[in-house]
Amino acid sequence: MKRRIHITVALLVTVHFIYASGNDTAIRDSVRLEEVIVTGSRPAVSLNNLPMSVSVVESGQIENRRNPSILPVITEEVPGLFVTSRGIMGYGVSTGAAGGMTIRGVGGSPTAQLLILIDGHPQYMGLMGHPLADSYQSLMTERVEVVRGPASVLYGSNAMGGVVNIITKKQKQDGIQTGIRTLYGSYRTFNGEVNNAVRSGKFSSFVSLGYSRSDGHRKDMDFEQYSGYTKIGYDLSSYWNVFADLNLTNFKASNPGMVSAPLIDNDADITRGVTSFSLENNYENISGGLKFFYNFGSHKINDGYSPEASPLNKRFRSDDRMLGVSLYQTYRLFEGNQTTAGVDFQHFGGHAWNTYIDNSPNTDPVKKSLNEVAGYLNFQQSLLEKLTFNGGIRIDHHSVTGTEWVPQIGLSYFAADHTVLKGIVSKGFRNPTIREMYMFPPMNNPDLKPERLMNYELSASQGLLNRALTFDLSLYYIKGENSIQTVMMDGKPFNINTGEIENYGVEFASRYHINPHLRLSANYSWLHMERKVVASPGHKFYADISYSQSKWDVSTGIQYIRDLYTSVAPAAEMKETYTLWNIRAAYRPVNLLELYVRGENLLAQKYEINSGYPMPRATVFGGVNLKF
Repeated sequence: MKRRIHITVALLVTVHFIYASGNDTAIRDSVRLEEVIVTGSRPAVSLNNLPMSVSVVESGQIENRRNPSILPVITEEVPGLFVTSRGIMGYGVSTGAAGGMTIRGVGGSPTAQLLILIDGHPQYMGLMGHPLADSYQSLMTERVEVVRGPASVLYGSNAMGGVVNIITKKQKQDGIQTGIRTLYGSYRTFNGEVNNAVRSGKFSSFVSLGYSRSDGHRKDMDFEQYSGYTKIGYDLSSYWNVFADLNLTNFKASNPGMVSAPLIDNDADITRGVTSFSLENNYENISGGLKFFYNFGSHKINDGYSPEASPLNKRFRSDDRMLGVSLYQTYRLFEGNQTTAGVDFQHFGGHAWNTYIDNSPNTDPVKKSLNEVAGYLNFQQSLLEKLTFNGGIRIDHHSVTGTEWVPQIGLSYFAADHTVLKGIVSKGFRNPTIREMYMFPPMNNPDLKPERLMNYELSASQGLLNRALTFDLSLYYIKGENSIQTVMMDGKPFNINTGEIENYGVEFASRYHINPHLRLSANYSWLHMERKVVASPGHKFYADISYSQSKWDVSTGIQYIRDLYTSVAPAAEMKETYTLWNIRAAYRPVNLLELYVRGENLLAQKYEINSGYPMPRATVFGGVNLKF
């Protein structure tokens, strides 16, 4: 009780301090003309009018990293977010995989408590209920919006810890643009990408193809990936447009096992696909959309064997699917109002089985499908030109676990010139997955209930020097129950709703555009967990300086991680502290040609993120970028 009182006092003192530092002359028009986002409120809305904490990673930041995967970029740029890794390229799947994502200590591996979206469409496996990290490539990404905290009112299950929305590229101006990028470096790592963007009147298209491979920094850690993305759009009129897209990824990943427990032939061959169709309207007082999406995958996994054991006779196979429909419409009912009503439907499931190399009959078949339908209402109202009220409610019905009510309420207050104060109370939830309820006996438990948490948050944003310098500060408290954990019962593992969450912390981010050539940025997050979880650092800091002049771009970044738990077992608790230093440089001898280099972990730090999987020391990459 005392700890909660201390947290509340700290929140109030912080808000009072920031408010007092401003003045009463609010230039509201300039404040409201800040960044417009879509993730926290289905239609586009000013970030300042949303009560939750949202981070935006822009296209320039993504291109500056020159990394095939989008996840390392957001790990650095977003406070409170962390993504696990095990090697130089490729996150893999199954035992020993990385790519587990957490926000404020909520998420985990597999990442079922945090929702990944592509253009607002949920991305997770129909059977397993979690995303696959190797599916999210920078070549298709225009920007990323990250909601740090529950977003279940709009997005339902899995959004209990937060949302990562990957917004794909599209050509905005008439013309044709083509890009080619190649990369080669340590451990025979290669990446090649080709993309083409077209805009002609009302028609637009974007197509990209990519290939990546690496030997990895350990034996039997090779990775190979093919990826492709295409998006076609057409403006039916000034108010209506349509889009259709298709994203396909196939990767093969090998897992050498922990250093202390090596594995042979632990291989995976994974194919993932996403396709969608959107019909959108945008009038002066009404906007909305009708969206269809279909996710599918095929997975072939060999769990491998230890050197002293015999090869396994069985191989795991699964196919899954997820079909969804989303309809929403926003109405501006009166001055300062924005009301959004929507319905979502999802049908997901698949088939999993074991096949045998000696031609024995297939065993352990799981063939299951479930439905989820929801309706929601989100209300935003500006009052007295300084205050914006947000309230929302969602009614979500799952075909097994039943009905869940999800409320949310928040305020945004324009306290002074370029000063915005915010507060929000929101609920997050996650329905149990098919894997947890019906697969892998004796762990499976069809009587599992949804996980739930409540999030209490205060935040403040301040702009100085005509917003060339910005500060963002967030303080939060999270209390959750019914977390699904695997416990031993009668000597056997069993899934049960027994876990609790109690986290609180502070997040800070700042950017300073000193001049058109020089930019500084930094972010920091502190997380306290009453019940420790793996892959959620207690302290996470990143600072970056970028300089651009004529033909040169140079940037360098430092990431400091402290108290990162790699194991929380009572008898084997382990945590890591490390510092990573990266450098990137690019030179353009002519407008269409760019030569670049990238160095990572240049301090040659020895560390682990996944227990038993040492990360590579210093690595260097170079490449060519063509644009015409």
